[in-house]
Amino acid sequence: MSDANSRRIAHIDMDAFFASCELSQYPELRGLPVVVGGRASDTPKLNDDGTHIFSRLRDYVGRGVLTTATYEARALGLHSAMPTMRAAKLAPDAIILPVNFNLYRRYSRLFKEAIQSISPVIQDIGIDEVYVDITMLDEDSLTIAKRLKAAVLEATSLTCSVGIAPNKLLAKLCSDIQKPDGITIISMDDLPSRIWPMPARKINGIGPKASAKLESLGIHTIGEIATLHEAWLISHFGQSYGKWLYRVSRGLDDRPVVTESEPVSMSRETTFEQNLHAVRDKQTLSASFTHLCERVADDLQRKGYVCRKIGLKLRFDDFKTVTRDLTLAKPIADAQSIRRAAGKCLKRIDLNRTIRLLGVKASGLERPGVQASKASEQYTFNFD
Repeated sequence: MSDANSRRIAHIDMDAFFASCELSQYPELRGLPVVVGGRASDTPKLNDDGTHIFSRLRDYVGRGVLTTATYEARALGLHSAMPTMRAAKLAPDAIILPVNFNLYRRYSRLFKEAIQSISPVIQDIGIDEVYVDITMLDEDSLTIAKRLKAAVLEATSLTCSVGIAPNKLLAKLCSDIQKPDGITIISMDDLPSRIWPMPARKINGIGPKASAKLESLGIHTIGEIATLHEAWLISHFGQSYGKWLYRVSRGLDDRPVVTESEPVSMSRETTFEQNLHAVRDKQTLSASFTHLCERVADDLQRKGYVCRKIGLKLRFDDFKTVTRDLTLAKPIADAQSIRRAAGKCLKRIDLNRTIRLLGVKASGLERPGVQASKASEQYTFNFD
């Protein structure tokens, strides 16, 4: 076995996680288009006979965005971070459920405990995904993948997809190849047939801007990047990013699976499908802003941190990026406080251009002395 193949890294990704958690509570919805992102008023009503009455997207009125969608809903064009009112136009009969982060955190804990029972070398990278170093395990990769899936299914009754490869970069790409409920195992020898035909944007780190530039240069797949000289990539994308593109297109990634580390910050950001105007698209921006704050709050609470600084990041249509930070008088971890602080940062930014990307960051992290508030409410996006 070559040095490049000497490691075995698994990436385990839960399938449509939030939606799957909800379906575990409402099994009668399996096979139907279901989205998560509603209000408390969208909580299913229980009939006297034990059946439920569910809310439909056509009845939704508000500024929310979808948190996730079942695969049946995705087939209708619905996806996470989509404004809920737009989703209602595409699939008015789809069922909508409110977000239930307590439920998702409970299933996340069960999922990760199940994985850890097979290999303790685990890196937590999100509520629904982990990396696991399985290099030292005795079994072959397929047997290990089946054990991982079986352990998760037994602990949660939910399915996951497993990718196993010589490094984290390839393992993450693999876990997405046969979703849902799939297993994909590759070696470095499989790059030409399995990885190089994939769209370049599949690599985590090739965002919309880089993807658009690659396409303008006639480059669409990972394999097409791999045919290019490093000097050419540097000349078009800069020293650091050009070198990175050269390595990742060849499946090279030396990053270890980090089992314990204290995070410096936690952030969430979204790149919009089209540039948004601060006034004309206020409703969409408001919903996205709120959604990002809620996700940052959930990350903090799930990992047991509070923060003393909130930051806001905007990228405009000319690709200029502006950031603003606010240091807080006392640590926070709830969505309402994060939204309020980020809103103050927003007021310090000139919004005369359309917005391409929006991000919220929590830093100055520390462990709380008491449990942080988990208050949540609706907000408006203030562009005054």
